[in-house]
Amino acid sequence: MFPPSRSLPSSSHEFKRDALKSPKAPEDEKLRLAKLRSLRLLDTGYDVCFDRLTRLTARIFEVPICVIGFVDEDRQWFKSCMGLEISEVARSVSFCGHTITCPDILIVEDTLEDERFIDNPMVANEPHIRFYAGCPLTLDQRKLGTLCIADHSPRSLDQRQIEILKDLASLVEQQLAATLLATKDGLTGLENRRGFVALAQQSLQLCTRQGFPVSLLYLDLDHFKTINDLHGPEEGNRVLIAFADLIKDVCRDSDVVARLGGDEFVVLLINSTREQSETVIHRIKDALVHDNRLSGKNNDIDFSYGITSYQPERHETIAELLADGDALMREIKRLRCEESDSGDVPAAAGSSWSGFAHRDTTTG
Repeated sequence: MFPPSRSLPSSSHEFKRDALKSPKAPEDEKLRLAKLRSLRLLDTGYDVCFDRLTRLTARIFEVPICVIGFVDEDRQWFKSCMGLEISEVARSVSFCGHTITCPDILIVEDTLEDERFIDNPMVANEPHIRFYAGCPLTLDQRKLGTLCIADHSPRSLDQRQIEILKDLASLVEQQLAATLLATKDGLTGLENRRGFVALAQQSLQLCTRQGFPVSLLYLDLDHFKTINDLHGPEEGNRVLIAFADLIKDVCRDSDVVARLGGDEFVVLLINSTREQSETVIHRIKDALVHDNRLSGKNNDIDFSYGITSYQPERHETIAELLADGDALMREIKRLRCEESDSGDVPAAAGSSWSGFAHRDTTTG
């Protein structure tokens, strides 16, 4: 395998950069990159499922090199690799950058006979690739990367071998689809807890480097159990879906929205001050009042919320920020229930909690 930080330079001193035949971007490049990044796979660690497929492919074709790689904006990153001591290469010199622009498998029987690759540093220098075959990995009609094999000597594939490589690529695609589903909430389509943790952790690291303020909104639907008990789980699911859609419509694309489970939702607000976070809450409440799917029903839809400020010295991980948000929400729910039992609930209960529902965690 390979160390995660090593990469092959875009060109060597022996070759002029303009002599290389760099791959062109596909016509759907923006949508392709969006789908790739939605997988949350880039720069992740080893995965036994992908490693098993590269080992199997290399064994079947008896090749020294096999890679499951994804073509990012300016690099090809290897999720699984056999036979190379690197984790990525520049997209400009990648073989797979060409493959994702092809309608089918790309086979190069001898790189020294192909003008696209004769001056490629991976051909002239280590690892001295002479044969390459790559099958695009497609998810939702977007070609994200390849399953590819390579050898140090020229060779060819017959039709039976081509079909085998396609079948193996299909297995990789199935694993990709399973990975995507594992990060999504099946009911609402939002991120689930796993997806939220992965994406929010990346966002936190970026915001920490840039010095951006970050807030976590923790939302919990009120009396959701009553809705289920009185109207059944189908109506409860309808409410959850509508509420999830409402949150997505109010929040920005840069924010991370998730359903953690049951009637609990979270939003990581990027570059958001306390005042801006309160504004988002008011917008959600206003939208809730005017949403035709939720207003005018027998169900009284409302939610409790807490706002927890991210503090790098306190929250080393997103899990610690979630724990503080969860604790704050439980405290708020308890106090609201106590007021409800005493009959001392303000008419505009949600807005009355604005001050208490925000916790600046520097104060503990």
